[in-house]
Amino acid sequence: MPMLKLVTIGAYDFDVEPFLQRLRDADVRLLFDVRQRRGVRGPDYAWANSRRLQASLAGAGTAYEHHRELAPTTERRHLQYAEDDRQGVGKRSRRELAAEYIRRYTAEDLRGDAGGSHRPR
Repeated sequence: MPMLKLVTIGAYDFDVEPFLQRLRDADVRLLFDVRQRRGVRGPDYAWANSRRLQASLAGAGTAYEHHRELAPTTERRHLQYAEDDRQGVGKRSRRELAAEYIRRYTAEDLRGDAGGSHRPR
């Protein structure tokens, strides 16, 4: 069985065509959308709202699946926002995720150990 490669991408700082090109460059054939809410505020990112994104991906030959169960919990997002505040950056301008956010997301959200999580597992 061939080894699968996982890549990550966000919508910020992209328009739809450069976003799709980046996916093509990485040979992405399936995009997992792991957002709790599949919308992005503001006209610059209307292309990233779920229905438009799915249509663009379909036109580019890339499959789409929404996996809300993999979305960071609200608590986890607030942990990141606190770090953003500490560093004086906004979520649209941050370049790296907080180490504690990554650690807890990986250990608790991805592995399903988020005791008391608001989501069923």
